[in-house]
Amino acid sequence: MSNPTAAMLVIGDEILSGRTRDSNTHFLAGELTRHGIRLMEARVVSDEMEAIIAAVRALSTRFDHVFTSGGIGPTHDDITADAIAAAFETPITHRADAMALLQAHYDRSGMEFNAARQRMARIPDGATLIDNPISTAPGFSIGNVHVMAGVPRVFEAMVASVLPSLTGGDPLLSQSLRVDRGEGDVATPFAALAAEFPDLTMGSYPFNQNGAFGTNLVVRGTDPGRIDAAMVRLAVLFA
Repeated sequence: MSNPTAAMLVIGDEILSGRTRDSNTHFLAGELTRHGIRLMEARVVSDEMEAIIAAVRALSTRFDHVFTSGGIGPTHDDITADAIAAAFETPITHRADAMALLQAHYDRSGMEFNAARQRMARIPDGATLIDNPISTAPGFSIGNVHVMAGVPRVFEAMVASVLPSLTGGDPLLSQSLRVDRGEGDVATPFAALAAEFPDLTMGSYPFNQNGAFGTNLVVRGTDPGRIDAAMVRLAVLFA
């Protein structure tokens, strides 16, 4: 498949400690699939500068897009923006447009636009702001890296802001067949079928439901005709 590729970088000790469940990767995967971008890798790193820098540099060189979530709030441990600036070796400053957005937001809210909240206007030089219609504090894109909030509702809004600007490919489609047999029984013929359809990807996913074992066979690709042809063959193989 020639569709653009992407990686997800989840940043935060709260994810690694088990305190918070990551739902952003699941959401992003579905949105990218519909947009024709293949999510190829997902990583979770701690709130450590060097860990974030290393991950951003590694992923941004391997994939067409990198999406990050977490660490762009007002507290001392929100270091993602600084780490991204360091990864791209560019200065980071309080951006006038981000400051104006936040000043207006806190004026409307009747809250002080204090030094902590002003931290959310620190943007690496050369970055483009990502709109945040939920809480105003912007994310940003620099190079092929799109930096977003960790709060799921805000992350989802930022993804909606970014995706229309990205060139996707054909939507990634999938069909599945439930087979009431174990993977060991279906592996050999399923592998042979996969070899006949190199333009598609095929995966097997075992399940145990009410004490019964079986396997879901999934066929993915961008050509609905080819997927249909593969599913017809699957149905014959495992009738």
